[in-house]
Amino acid sequence: MVLRIANCSGFYGDRLSAAREMVEGGPIDVLTGDWLAELTMLILAGNRLKGRPGYAVTFVRQMEQVLGACLERGIKIVSNAGGLDPEGCAAAIEKLGLSARVAHVTGDDVTGHDLDLVNLDTGERLPEPVLTANAYLGARPIAAALAAGADVVVTGRVTDAALVTGPGIWRYGWGPGDLDALAGSVVAGHVIECGCQATGGNYSFFGEVPDLAHCGFPLVELHEDGSSVVTKHPGTGGLVSVGTVTAQLLYEIGSPRYLGPDVVARFDTIALSQEGPDRVRVSGVKGEPPPGTLKVAVNYLAGYRNTMTLMLTGLDLEEKARIAQEAIWARVPRESFESVDVSFDPPLLRITVMDRDARRAGRAFSSAVVETGLASYPGFYGLTPPGDASPYGVYWPTLIPAADVRPRVFVSGEEVALPSSERPDPAVEVLVDPVAPRWDATGVPTVPAPLGRVAGARSGDKGGNANLGVWVRTPEEYGWLAQTLTVERLVKLLPSLEGLMVERFELPNLNALNFVVHGLLGRGVAASPRLDPQAKALGEELRARMLEVPETFLR
Repeated sequence: MVLRIANCSGFYGDRLSAAREMVEGGPIDVLTGDWLAELTMLILAGNRLKGRPGYAVTFVRQMEQVLGACLERGIKIVSNAGGLDPEGCAAAIEKLGLSARVAHVTGDDVTGHDLDLVNLDTGERLPEPVLTANAYLGARPIAAALAAGADVVVTGRVTDAALVTGPGIWRYGWGPGDLDALAGSVVAGHVIECGCQATGGNYSFFGEVPDLAHCGFPLVELHEDGSSVVTKHPGTGGLVSVGTVTAQLLYEIGSPRYLGPDVVARFDTIALSQEGPDRVRVSGVKGEPPPGTLKVAVNYLAGYRNTMTLMLTGLDLEEKARIAQEAIWARVPRESFESVDVSFDPPLLRITVMDRDARRAGRAFSSAVVETGLASYPGFYGLTPPGDASPYGVYWPTLIPAADVRPRVFVSGEEVALPSSERPDPAVEVLVDPVAPRWDATGVPTVPAPLGRVAGARSGDKGGNANLGVWVRTPEEYGWLAQTLTVERLVKLLPSLEGLMVERFELPNLNALNFVVHGLLGRGVAASPRLDPQAKALGEELRARMLEVPETFLR
């Protein structure tokens, strides 16, 4: 028996036709989609303040396309597109008039709770009133809704993997003590949660990926023991390989102990094998009891920001950047702003100011930059016109006791009782952290080459932190990588990391290392002044750096 769970969205704004493609492309049992990146909750809060829906309206448009076919074929639909208003999203689907039993899950909104608002990453206390506060719920409310006969389940903030684990609990009846099966489903959910990133999208070795322009979305065949096979519909572009799955497993993670409300999944126990073309088996995942707390995503409005970008060309770029700044700050004092960030990545000079005063951060700043146009460096021109400041928010991760959060499930408006929240016995086997194989470099000839000729990478954002996963294809290459790419070497290769705390985690089972760079993104994506505010390009930047690489590793 296998449960076929398909993904049709990796973020709010993903391919609108994907739901129809997954329903029509082959047999599936459950259609899922992830709409809620950390930034999305802030976007939805802004929409709500403007009188717009607090949920992902594109999900409702997709339901217009596929709900009838799903009802005919018995395909269940599970989505977190409810955002800040799961009830409103469910009502919008019911208005489609197709007699579907629509469920919605609430309880993640904890804005009225007495939160201990200590930032998980920095230890600071929240300085401003809360705009949104949503706990990451687990999979059991989803399972309860499906067990009550729901055709569609709409949630607010749940863990991304819960969209797969919930249907797994419903189908296989896993209890809180079935830790390995739950952990396996969490890994399966993590693989497909970002859509085409599991099927060759954003893949370092993109030359291996056929027909990327028509990349198919992923699906998993989930088994009762929690193992799974990652695949895609036949006839679609893209690639499912050990490499593409490894890359996605390394996306936006921290420690190999992947914490969640249902289980702690040990990413250092995952085994991958190529079962056939576009079929990768995921097995061996071990689970540990979940923590007694839930993560809470808090957002608050911090002020206004404005960025002006200047292009510098020709000779003496450092001097030109200095002259440009002197001219700007002579017109509007740098110290008049609460925060200023200047980044010079030739040929771009980006200056971002942040302040609680919208006028000060607005045209008072941008016009001052433009006024220097005929009295600055030679070849002056800008890439941004003068404009007003825009409001920005800050993402603030914190914790809440799990016992303080009460999920509620409603099916067609009627509340469904949830099973008691029993917890597994914490007296389980403590797994030993794996150790990287030793690499003997004696007598091994090397040549200078970009790291990316040997290694793949994937990077992303985790609040104000960035993660950078690096992987190679063989245990021998991993022995070299683990010995060579130390934290110290990483910082030398990427000088922008200088002065930041960097953690390194080893994943020998995946031939991979994962680095967590604390504070690289400041106070989160919405507040980051970086040109690449989600650190998506950090991995490719690293792959371009030169190292002494064993000749035998170069293909």
